[in-house]
Amino acid sequence: MRRMLGELLIPLGIAYGVVLVLVFVFQSHLVFFPGTGREAVLTPQSYGMRFESVEIRTADGETLAAWWVPAEGALGTVLFFHGNAGNISHRLDFLQMFHRLRYSTLIVDYRGYGKSTGTPSEEGTYRDAEAAWDYVCQVRLALPQDIVIAGESLGGAVATWLAVKVSLIPSPSPEGRTGPDGSPLRKGEGSGARVVGPRAVILHSAFTSVNDLGSQVYWFLPVRFLSRFGYDNVGNLKRISAPVFIAHSRDDDIVPFAHGRKLYEAAREPKTFLEMSGGHNDGFIFTRPEWVAALAAFLDSHAGERRMEPPMDADGRR
Repeated sequence: MRRMLGELLIPLGIAYGVVLVLVFVFQSHLVFFPGTGREAVLTPQSYGMRFESVEIRTADGETLAAWWVPAEGALGTVLFFHGNAGNISHRLDFLQMFHRLRYSTLIVDYRGYGKSTGTPSEEGTYRDAEAAWDYVCQVRLALPQDIVIAGESLGGAVATWLAVKVSLIPSPSPEGRTGPDGSPLRKGEGSGARVVGPRAVILHSAFTSVNDLGSQVYWFLPVRFLSRFGYDNVGNLKRISAPVFIAHSRDDDIVPFAHGRKLYEAAREPKTFLEMSGGHNDGFIFTRPEWVAALAAFLDSHAGERRMEPPMDADGRR
């Protein structure tokens, strides 16, 4: 009996080991799906919106395809990062929603997606996000405090990383430094650092971390041991001081609802949670007026009394 059991377990163990090796080597194919539609199916013009097709160069030489959709009398600028499949032409409803809320939007395809050059990677998406931010600030002349960073699913992790990157929030000193009067220093004091943009962060159907989600989806694999990815939204949210809006569906069939709640718990005040319904690929904010109204109220409450000068288009027009 033992011999028969051994003869059965040995080949199973070898097969499992082969699976582990394959997952380790090709794990990026389990995270990124750039091939599910690289051609633009529609453009913002199909929805009656004026737009510009732009190309953005990254620091490492890739060229990103993006759309700039200006809004008349813009109240701010949204920098939008989409999920891990499809391209920017599959997110027109998001663009229309922000346009109706009077926010200009830049939506960008990561490297390897749509008409963007290169091959997707975690570090690559971060470089793409930095390039998109620089474009909005330097070419469209948007002020950091007028920019809302938004991310859908995987894009949520890119959004939170960028928000940390541009916020310039110094980490607390491990020595617990104090001021001249002996009181603890607050963040930024005594270091010359100051908090700048973004105005807010919006997360739609985002996960706590790619490893948390992977461990649930591939429960039969030692995901945390094999993974070369981070995408840690929880860790990033703890370092973001900007207002955070988290929207998640209780019926999400890809990223469980619990992820959204944990993200909300990790986020600092001020923060808002919107519970939606519908699956991961059909439970969107723009599908119900009351959900759009909740987002509009959040944006209005954190816009302040000052209204920005509308960002310029390529011809220098407001």
